[in-house]
Amino acid sequence: MYAIIKTGGKQYKVSQDDILNIDLLNKAPKDTIEFTDIIAVNDGEALKTGEAVSNAKVTAEVIVEGRDKKVIIYKKRRRKDSKLKRGFRRNFTKVKITNIAV
Repeated sequence: MYAIIKTGGKQYKVSQDDILNIDLLNKAPKDTIEFTDIIAVNDGEALKTGEAVSNAKVTAEVIVEGRDKKVIIYKKRRRKDSKLKRGFRRNFTKVKITNIAV
């Protein structure tokens, strides 16, 4: 059984006991989160979307909050003596999916 949820402007395919990094939610460890913006649910037989998943819930538990590795953005314009180097670190919340209820 898996579900496709939407959070932080991104879509994630999740199953029970999956661990994933989502955008920062400012929650304490061991807090419970319910995702209600569910796009689709596959219960092993068929994929359900739309009105069939309007009351579905995905429950997750917060493990930790942190920051990802630095991503380097480097832009260089050839023959112009112009270059730009910047870094970016994304804040994330690591969650563990505990239950998918249809």
